[in-house]
Amino acid sequence: MPPAPPRPPHAAHRAPGWLWPFMLLLGSTTLVVAWSSLALASGYQHGWMALLAALEAAWMLRLGGMRPGWPRRMTALAATVVMIVAVQWLVAAGHIGAQMGLAPWEAAPKMGAFYVWTLARLANTWLDVICLAAAPLLALRIAR
Repeated sequence: MPPAPPRPPHAAHRAPGWLWPFMLLLGSTTLVVAWSSLALASGYQHGWMALLAALEAAWMLRLGGMRPGWPRRMTALAATVVMIVAVQWLVAAGHIGAQMGLAPWEAAPKMGAFYVWTLARLANTWLDVICLAAAPLLALRIAR
């Protein structure tokens, strides 16, 4: 029996299709924790991290084996928006909860959306707002 032909060196290994949700969840959770910790420790919002969130979402979906196309692009966009909202919520909860002796995850469920929206509008600079608005568009663009 002849030996099997060697695999070409340029043939890429594909991740299984079920891996992308776990990778996206792990990467998104890690980025939300890092971004909110940085913002709470420094006192600044660090809106530029939203661009990293977009890159991370697209990268995790690609590495996780999700097929290219509109579903992957829309998933990256949605994941980026969820990360932005989660960070804004946790940072506001961290600042307000600290005054009451609560951790951010303890104060977050007690805060209403309008209150978080008001605090986020007051805390974000114009550069933060530009980055927060550009991040979902970046995710949509690069997650092909």
